[in-house]
Amino acid sequence: MSAASPSSSPHADDQADDQADADASQQARAFAPASVGNIGVGFDVLGHSIEGPRDIATVRRIAEPVVRIRAIRGDVPGADSLPLEAARNTAGQALISLREKLGLAHGFELELDKGIALGSGLGGSAASCVAALVAANALLAQPLSRDALYEFALDGESVSSGSRHGDNVAPMLLGGVVMATATRMIPLSVPDWLYAVVVHPDQVLETRRARAVLADPYPLPLVVKQSAHLALFLTGLQRGDAQLLREGLVDLLVEPRRAPLIPGFAQVKTAALDHGALGASISGAGPSCFAWFESKQRAQIAAAAMRIAFAEAGFDSRAYVTPVAGPRAEVIGSV
Repeated sequence: MSAASPSSSPHADDQADDQADADASQQARAFAPASVGNIGVGFDVLGHSIEGPRDIATVRRIAEPVVRIRAIRGDVPGADSLPLEAARNTAGQALISLREKLGLAHGFELELDKGIALGSGLGGSAASCVAALVAANALLAQPLSRDALYEFALDGESVSSGSRHGDNVAPMLLGGVVMATATRMIPLSVPDWLYAVVVHPDQVLETRRARAVLADPYPLPLVVKQSAHLALFLTGLQRGDAQLLREGLVDLLVEPRRAPLIPGFAQVKTAALDHGALGASISGAGPSCFAWFESKQRAQIAAAAMRIAFAEAGFDSRAYVTPVAGPRAEVIGSV
């Protein structure tokens, strides 16, 4: 009988498994979902994640103590314009902040697959940095909590928006509806019957432009009314009370100034309300729009009407019907 070849050695499979485990410990992949920032009445402090578009980050642990972006891919608008320089990229800056704060001796190499268009109002810049952080966190000897990742996500998001606000990164990290302050993420109760329609038209609205129209001060009586709406909205969520949500989901501050930047918005909002929406407004900085409904069936019917409204304004669009209690970012496997 001839001697066994090295490839058929009883230890060969074990060695291959060990190598696979070693490779897996050096590389991870994660997704982050799109989100609805502000939810109308909660400018810069409320947001919820949605089922639908997502960004995916693949992160490798490297010996060199740097953060390097190897590639950015995606068929969505704006993907080819994103900087590969880590400090100018939301995902890159988030990983730089993570490395520096933890004093890591090693670095990270990053690849991004963009599924959320830039300038869409769906948290595309936030999703990149959250996906990168969740993947990198999986490679740490002692992974951090989601709360501990928050400050690094804010660091990354600030590269794109010019300010530190968590209404997109917080719901991506935790899922569902989240209240985001400068230092904390607070998950909020969401009834399981609550569904959203999010419609993304073929328009681009840069966040910095959308924030610029908010620069002028607001009169105090209007701020007081908005505060009352926010209180009704939050109480409606906590109690699962559709009528309180309907009364609260009315934005008096941001929507009136941003609506003129979104052709077709007024018609889309009317279509949503005519089909039973509890409320409708602008998703994040726009141009995407969202509406909340008391059931999935109502949301599905309204989604078609909202798309028609954008079409009549001259814009094709995509509609996503999603539980308001959407998913959180997760590792989707080492590669």
